[in-house]
Formats: sequence, C-alpha cells, structure tokens
Amino acid sequence: MIDLNNPVIRGYLIRLVGEEGLEMIKNMPEGEVTDEKITESTGILLNIVRRTLFILNENKLAVCRRERDSSSGWLTYLWTLDMSDIEPQLVKEKKRLIKNLRTRLAFEEDNVFYSCPEGCTRMKFNEASECEFLCPLCGEDMMFEDNIIFIKKIQKRLESLEN
Repeated sequence: MIDLNNPVIRGYLIRLVGEEGLEMIKNMPEGEVTDEKITESTGILLNIVRRTLFILNENKLAVCRRERDSSSGWLTYLWTLDMSDIEPQLVKEKKRLIKNLRTRLAFEEDNVFYSCPEGCTRMKFNEASECEFLCPLCGEDMMFEDNIIFIKKIQKRLESLEN
C-alpha cells in the first residue's frame, strides 16, 4: 500500500478526488468490493464514492470488474484499488507542472505590467495604455508593477522541480 501521509502523494490525490475521496481511499475495504459496500464501510455518500472510483479508474489507480447475475441480468461492478501506477502518474503531473511554469515564466518575462493600487486588476502595458492607465473598475491610476520577484519565484520553483 502507498504512504498516504507522503505530502506529494496526499496532495496529488486531494487534487484528483478531493478530501472525501482521500478519506474513501484510506478506509476502503481490501479486495474486490461493490460501491455500495464501500459506502457502507466508509460512511461516504454513494454518489461521491462512485465519482471517486471513476476518477481513480480513469487515472489507472483503481480496477473495475463487471459481473452479470445470471438470473436477473443485473450488472455488478467490483472495485479494487491499485495504486501501483501512482509513481508514473506523479511523473506525468510533474512534467505538466513544469510545462505550465515555463509558459508562465515566458509570459511574465515578455511583458510589462500595470496594476491597480486597490488590487482590482492587472494588465499588460498595451491594455493599460488603451485604458489611459486608469483602472477600468475603480478609476484609480494604474501603477507600473515590477514582476521580478514573481519571476524569481517561478524560476526557483522550476529549479526545485527539475532537480
């Protein structure tokens, strides 16, 4: 079983399925079980259990097997957690995050920004000039925003992720 106290794994699962989904994962019975049995064991609402199971299945962290009742023809879905694929999922997530940070870094480096001192809005130079450097929401004079601190934070975050 995976370490749900690991902050990286915990954060990934919370982002994926939310706090209730994580609670379901923690308290899910061993082996193949139905969604109704999971609800019974965990006390989590059936619709949340089903949503969580489908999200986990889409991300290859749960396996589903269908069984048809020969007399009634009803389908029963049996679920098993399979967290063995979480490491590749985390690597994929890390690559996505690095790509997004690089895009944001390029955007921040390539533009000059003006912002409202009241915190209403932040605009690129050309947008601010179209508004005559007045905030379109409150009318205050827009101020030049030195984004070098933000750029350095992005660079530092990228550096830590790439190492």
